[in-house]
Amino acid sequence: MKRLLSILFIALLCTDMVSAQPAARLREQAKKQQQTTQRLSLRAQISFPTQKSAGEDVAWRRDIYRELDLNNEANAGLYYPVEPIGQQMNLFTYIFKLVLRRAIPAYEYRLDGNEVFDEASKINLKAFLDNYHIYYERTDRGTHIDDSDIPSREVTAYYIKESAYYDDHNAMFHTKVLALCPILKREDDFGDAATSYPLFWVRYDDLAPYLTKQTIMTSNLNNAATMSVDDFFTKNMYRGKIYKTTNMLGKTIAQYCPNDSAIAKEQRKIEKQLKDVQQSVWGKPEPKDSLDSIAQLDKKAARTLAKRNRRATRSKAIKVKASRPSRSSSVSSGSSARVTVRRQRH
Repeated sequence: MKRLLSILFIALLCTDMVSAQPAARLREQAKKQQQTTQRLSLRAQISFPTQKSAGEDVAWRRDIYRELDLNNEANAGLYYPVEPIGQQMNLFTYIFKLVLRRAIPAYEYRLDGNEVFDEASKINLKAFLDNYHIYYERTDRGTHIDDSDIPSREVTAYYIKESAYYDDHNAMFHTKVLALCPILKREDDFGDAATSYPLFWVRYDDLAPYLTKQTIMTSNLNNAATMSVDDFFTKNMYRGKIYKTTNMLGKTIAQYCPNDSAIAKEQRKIEKQLKDVQQSVWGKPEPKDSLDSIAQLDKKAARTLAKRNRRATRSKAIKVKASRPSRSSSVSSGSSARVTVRRQRH
């Protein structure tokens, strides 16, 4: 009897262990699967290389925040097309779809404008859709949103954080994009001016491998001129006004500049500071120091010297001509004084 009870006790204990293990194992497998879906394969990373991240030991660095207006012609390629046409879609639609299927994480936009990329700052997708009145429906495969319900038409600007730094390992200046924040501009029911709603931050390093596969049009005159979105940001082909720099006070330009003219002056000052730092490292280029320019200077010097020699020769000839007596006058004077004596025969 005791042996039977002990066998039943061991069986129950084993059953509890077996039932406890799958739950932990399932959680671990789900975590691994999520990490796998968020990372690209090694083959994809080789096929679609991206810009390397800036090292922590750079000699000089300055972080800049810009606002990109998609109505600007330089940035218009990020806005077209508003609704997907086949595989072609604009930047916000592409980011939104990646966030929706949890391929990349999105982080909350804080009221102070600073970005924090940690687990606690990740957005709640359902709360995000409800807050901005984006229609969605629940299915067996997850959350489904039609392309027409994605508010890509209202996203007409971006906040962008970039880092300008000097890498002393290869003696090169670089400007690398660090993060993107789409800005939704929505009018209210009374038709007043549109209100700006910064939606979320995404890290560019998370986004870059996917942007290498997405192309945009870069010219209104030549529709065949296209490039990947990653090349567009890596080559810094975007245009945007500076609204903030990383500083010890943590203030934006609008917070310490009293009016619009002061803001514009401060923006020009920061742009000039970036150029001055680069020129101070490289040095100002000489106007011309090639052999062609030296030869050209020698030609000019030779022409000047020849002109001086011609003038000197001409003046010397005039002096010699003026100082030389006339031959006819000397001959006539000599002939008048000469007496001819003929020998006479006696």
